Amino acid sequence: MNLKPSPFAPKCFPEMPQIDGIDFWVAETGAKYKNRPDILLAKFADGSAVAGVFTKSSAPGAPVEWSKTCLQQAACGGLLVNAGNANVFTGKKGHEDVCEMAKFAANVLGCFGEDVYICSTGVIGEPLDLGPIKTALQSNSLQNAQADWEQAAQAISTTDTYPKGAQAVAEIDGVPVQICGIVKGSGMIAPDMATMLGFVFTDANISQSVLQGLLSKLCETTFNAITVDSDTSTSDTVLLTATKAADHGEITNIEDPRLNSFRQALDHVMRDLSHQVIKDGEGAQKFIEIQVSGAVTDAAAKNIAMSIANSPLVKTAIAGEDANWGRIVMAVGKSGEKAERDKLAIRFGDYVLAYDGQRAADYDEALVSTYMKHSDIVIGVELGMGSGCFTVWTCDLTHGYIEINADYRS
Repeated sequence: MNLKPSPFAPKCFPEMPQIDGIDFWVAETGAKYKNRPDILLAKFADGSAVAGVFTKSSAPGAPVEWSKTCLQQAACGGLLVNAGNANVFTGKKGHEDVCEMAKFAANVLGCFGEDVYICSTGVIGEPLDLGPIKTALQSNSLQNAQADWEQAAQAISTTDTYPKGAQAVAEIDGVPVQICGIVKGSGMIAPDMATMLGFVFTDANISQSVLQGLLSKLCETTFNAITVDSDTSTSDTVLLTATKAADHGEITNIEDPRLNSFRQALDHVMRDLSHQVIKDGEGAQKFIEIQVSGAVTDAAAKNIAMSIANSPLVKTAIAGEDANWGRIVMAVGKSGEKAERDKLAIRFGDYVLAYDGQRAADYDEALVSTYMKHSDIVIGVELGMGSGCFTVWTCDLTHGYIEINADYRS
């Protein structure tokens, strides 16, 4: 099935510098996709620190369980990713296959299998054919031709219509520090931790505990604040690797003020990547930002925002460029969070549609209808209940989403 490129697809992949201490290789196994890489192998420099956040699904794939164990054991050898088969709900064999994949990768990387993180994405419930993967990892072309960021991003894709990457530069102790990341995902996106698969790399000299704290916190307002279709994947994984190659003193305390620039740059990269996932949402034509304020708590604001973002009625109205604010009221009311009808205010962009529980007196349907034709839509909801606020991002729901998921197995 040929997928139409997202209307938000960039004209070209961003220029991203090499991270000292990270090497990539890609390969084409031909197992699922033709004429494109579907295997990514990454080697981490000795002594690298790795942080990770994983799906909270109660039916995770064997690769997720393997990588969780790697994280607990401070593994830092490398990473192997395959696209096309998620190796989920595949029984005992699925776990055995992950172990074999790690051994294949370790033979190339020169480390132990237990040091290699494994991630898989694609169809759920189908046994994994290890033959093509083993062949690819034994090929000379894989070992000798290092891949660039764009090739790495392509190799982890499934229904993505374009490869996704982002980069930023921070400064620690006056030393420039690089941050680069790639991500894949366009459907089954309502992460309860991150997105489907995301990998961020830096040469910063930061301890594992600090790295984990940063990743866990920033995920909440980036990868955990997006939704395409309300469905959480069984394979969601985000890994953040620091090679410690930058020439500055190690940071071992998350409150260290030297982290300020790095924290902002990391947030920028993660936010950029998470937004790209939404902009490549299956069938998406609109990028939607939902700002909820005045809730009892930030957690309540997030629940309300997600209730709006995941509503098929809201998403189809926006697809039809219909400023149907009544559906926003519905989504607020069904969220289960505290709200009072007569304190509620709703706006689309700069246009106030309703306040004090009723339609705004100066509401102009024609002006708002013109606004709804924009590709980027902002919905604001003020509850008047407290100081809680949260922002989430989603896309519209079009015929394209149905066509992709009815006719195609990623």
